Amino acid sequence: MKPQNIFSEIPQNIEKELFESLVKTNTVMIERIISKGHRSPESDWYDQEKNEWVVILKGKAVLSFENQTSVQLNEGDFINIPSHQKHKVTWTDPDSETIWLAVYY
Repeated sequence: MKPQNIFSEIPQNIEKELFESLVKTNTVMIERIISKGHRSPESDWYDQEKNEWVVILKGKAVLSFENQTSVQLNEGDFINIPSHQKHKVTWTDPDSETIWLAVYY
């Protein structure tokens, strides 16, 4: 086995949000997400079958929920989103990459 680094191989130009599956089994998926000024489409909501635990490793973001609440996440902040809790990304830092680690379980 060879170790990998979560901060390596980050593209210079990120035209669209980057989703990379790091580990995937029948019960869990771990994903690296890289954003730079990206956000969810205005009319779209994530409505996922699995719970999602997400942490901001670098950067900042704002998540909004269908019940009208919003949460700002900074480096080191994490949140657990229950399955079918409709949410979307309403802001990520346009000047610096935001690196997320998402665990779907």
